Amino acid sequence: MTLAEAINNQRALFLGAGILLLSIIFQLWRSSSRRSSPLPLPPGSYGLPFFGETLQFLYTQRRNLSWTFVDDRVSVYGEIFKTHLFGVPTVLFSNPAGNKMIFTSENKLCHVAWPPSIVNVLGKRALIALTGDEAKSLRKALMTFLRPEALQVYTGRVNKSAQSFLEENWRGRSEVKVFPLLKRFIFRIACELLMSRYNRQEQEMLEKPFSTMVHGQMQLPIRLPGTRYSKAIVAANLLRSQFQLWIEERKRDLASGKGLPDDDMLSCLLTYVSENGTPLSDEDIKDNILLMLFAGHDTSTLVTALALRYLALNPDIFDAVYRENKEILEEKGHGKPLSWADIQKMKLSWRVVQETLRLQPPSQGSFRKVIQTFEYNGFRIPNAWKLYWSVNSTHRNAKYFEEPDKFDPSRFEGAGPAPCTFVPFGGGARMCPGNEFARMVIMVLLHHIVIHFSWTLVDPHEIITVDPMPFPAKGLPINLVPRYV
Repeated sequence: MTLAEAINNQRALFLGAGILLLSIIFQLWRSSSRRSSPLPLPPGSYGLPFFGETLQFLYTQRRNLSWTFVDDRVSVYGEIFKTHLFGVPTVLFSNPAGNKMIFTSENKLCHVAWPPSIVNVLGKRALIALTGDEAKSLRKALMTFLRPEALQVYTGRVNKSAQSFLEENWRGRSEVKVFPLLKRFIFRIACELLMSRYNRQEQEMLEKPFSTMVHGQMQLPIRLPGTRYSKAIVAANLLRSQFQLWIEERKRDLASGKGLPDDDMLSCLLTYVSENGTPLSDEDIKDNILLMLFAGHDTSTLVTALALRYLALNPDIFDAVYRENKEILEEKGHGKPLSWADIQKMKLSWRVVQETLRLQPPSQGSFRKVIQTFEYNGFRIPNAWKLYWSVNSTHRNAKYFEEPDKFDPSRFEGAGPAPCTFVPFGGGARMCPGNEFARMVIMVLLHHIVIHFSWTLVDPHEIITVDPMPFPAKGLPINLVPRYV
């Protein structure tokens, strides 16, 4: 073999080895690429540019048909689907497994993330806007006011106010509009328990800006003059300005020995010190009083009013609830105030409230923000997207509640509904901290109304609309008949 031939054979060998090596590298790359290729996104639609499907979402909410937004898409895409709400790609979950995943993944895969419009109105220091250790610390501070031991004391105050309210506004009348009356009364109770503001003029001064704030927070976050969102921002800041004056006043009172740290929520927050010795800022206090004023007031008003509606529509249940409350009254003796222990005995009454919460939950759901891309049920859920769990996806679903449109408090007897199907207050680490407070106010009111009055609906077919929470379109007028006990 000549030298030239040897060189050519060597070149061919190197070339063949190179081609083989490149082929192996390509096959390894292709195999690796296949293994690491991203899973598909959930099916669904992003809707219109910029607006996404926000307008359809809000439209079904305001017609009190929020579950149809979900059901229509579940029928096409399945129980997990993507959409675009309030400017952000969003994955919506509509089953108990999805609810559980969201409730148990706080600060692991996701954290709470309400729409920007709500956060901007209620404040960036409100509990709903905070995550991680900040949220844990603030929740602990709020629980100094909302703990069961404190609620036992506040029960007496609510009991006295409820009796006075009914005497002033219901006694001697043949017809009342329930919703606006309850709204005013529970706003008064919230002002008293949160900030010890007993002066009616002060309470009335807050009512108009508070109403403006509530009706403008669930909007597209576009701050143009004259829009509901813009007016809500102005109203919320007006309320904060007033709260600041009361904070300064309370600081002086506490410094001079007037009042106690647990007199109300304001004092609880002003005297709270975290484990590392840090007190709450004035901004923390103002934003969270605003949050609690909103959450406690609207939830209690809605649920009490609609419980009265369902009782009127179901006379047999109404009679049973009356007998239960009359028995409690007779056991303790007439004239004695309702206690925390008495509330625990109101088993049927509480099941009525639970069934009202199932059919007309104050909140239609909640958002989370994804903090790291993860896989769920064969789909890729990208970082920075939003998650949304829908209350009515299970509350109104026949798979979890037989005859879901029927009012049936017996669903809550015994073990009650399956886990993560009944979720009016959410679940996990972000469960509403004020749910027991709302329960106490609702049950005290319900007891006194049922004991002292019977009623029928003026319009049994009155529509329930939503803006941003459900409410009876005509204010729920009822015909009153006094009971003499």
